[in-house]
Amino acid sequence: MTGELSNPPTAWRYCGNQMKLWRVEAGVSREELAAEAGYGAETIKSMEQGRRRPTLRVLEIADDMCGAQGKLKAAYVYLQPEPIVSYAREFVLYESEAVALSSYEPLLIPGLLQTEETMRILFNTHWPPLTDETVEERVVARLARQSILQEQRKAFTFVIGEAALRNTLGDHGAHKRQLLHLLSAGEQRNVAIQVLMLEGPHPGLDGPYVLLETPEHTRLSYEEGQTSSSLQSNPEQISVLIQRHAMIAQYALSVDESARFIRKLTDEL
Repeated sequence: MTGELSNPPTAWRYCGNQMKLWRVEAGVSREELAAEAGYGAETIKSMEQGRRRPTLRVLEIADDMCGAQGKLKAAYVYLQPEPIVSYAREFVLYESEAVALSSYEPLLIPGLLQTEETMRILFNTHWPPLTDETVEERVVARLARQSILQEQRKAFTFVIGEAALRNTLGDHGAHKRQLLHLLSAGEQRNVAIQVLMLEGPHPGLDGPYVLLETPEHTRLSYEEGQTSSSLQSNPEQISVLIQRHAMIAQYALSVDESARFIRKLTDEL
């Protein structure tokens, strides 16, 4: 991985520009900064243009050489990757406080039920590619979210499409461990997992969603797309999804039947 991004964060571009402005003002050449920091001049150029994240070492050296008095070093904390994509942050806050959560996912194992292996496979196939550091941050953040499943006074219901359960993501061993993890999670008294089979029409063909109930018993819905999301509190829209979810659950296997089906898939791997 080169460390360069085709569409880098604004913070990278701003920090790189500031580094260049301080360098030029101080009369320090790009080659001099590169030699002192132990990088190539082209790498420094990439950092100044915002295509590569400035490292702490480069910022410290540039700060000293250009007399920035700590202003460049201070920027480093703002260059860290966001553990959660921006359009999902509000949802994650509500998710952490919810007293009840109902999820429908036709193609993927829900994030709250993913193993670390599954997370890494999914994050590493993201396109455009994520940096290794961003992958690590997002794995840590998603694992941290899963702690809410241990709060026994909260209720969780998941309807998962058969396609998600059959897709090994290219790693049979990791997928078997993922299925076993689902079986383990489903043994909790506050977690119900149902499987929706592929065969035939059903009300879930329009895509995934999550229904939340807040501590104040306000109901919210969350739907996520490729690059954006929608967090709704409109009673009419919520009512539609509540009715739809109830019907999807009717089409799905029962909790016990679902566990037997997942066990069967596990035994086949």
